[in-house]
Amino acid sequence: MQLFHNITKRSFGFNLLVIIGLVVLLGFIFFSSLSFLTRHGEVLTVPDVRGKSIKDATAALEKLGFSVEVRDSIYIDTMPALLVYEQTPERGDVVKVHRTIYLTVNKVVPPMVPMPDLEGLTFRSAEMTLRARRLNVGDTIYKPDFATNTVLQQLLNGKPIKPGKEIPEGSNITLVLSSGTGSVENPVPETVGLTYMEAKEVLAASNLNIGTVLIDGGVTDTLGAFVFKQSPPRRNELGELNLIRAGESVDLWLSATRPAGKDSTQVRKPAAE
Repeated sequence: MQLFHNITKRSFGFNLLVIIGLVVLLGFIFFSSLSFLTRHGEVLTVPDVRGKSIKDATAALEKLGFSVEVRDSIYIDTMPALLVYEQTPERGDVVKVHRTIYLTVNKVVPPMVPMPDLEGLTFRSAEMTLRARRLNVGDTIYKPDFATNTVLQQLLNGKPIKPGKEIPEGSNITLVLSSGTGSVENPVPETVGLTYMEAKEVLAASNLNIGTVLIDGGVTDTLGAFVFKQSPPRRNELGELNLIRAGESVDLWLSATRPAGKDSTQVRKPAAE
């Protein structure tokens, strides 16, 4: 009551000056402590945490006074899972304390991508197509064929892989490439009298390809159908052996019945020329 009585005894002007003085004092105290509260002027250099595990990277950054947040993930097949791939701000940047560092980490499970169709492409085009899908070129196997350095077949783990099939990102794709036709000519093998499956084996053993296949209307099982004609034939009109180079093609005509006088044993048995 005495304090209130003293205040009320003072003039209005005096009390106003006291209030203004208190406001100025409080303002001075507030602004003086603001730099302390916000740590104005305190900066740190961002360390390099790329290649570290999330746990180690987080511990290292928080120890320096940074906040940490995993912002994104990516899959790199040559990098162990859950390691830091990228950081923002980058290493060496000078930032204020308590700044949030955003991390991009490597995924545990690779995403699935559709297998592209590479057959018929040049090796260079196939390589670029695989890279665009985040797939890798594995082994390259060369096989005689007339279209030099083009993709004849695409394999995954040694087995043919069809276009469109979902496979893990980072997979290694083996490419079977054409080495062109051979320079040495060999006699055309005889396939007349063989089943289509047997003819494929004989031609593959000679590094020859199957060209056009013409099928009679009565054929219900293509692999079990019989070859009754081939082009080029084993011999020409003069009875001489026709010659063919590795990588070239042989056209086949198929029928439901074996040609008269032909069986697979006779065809496979080498004849004295």
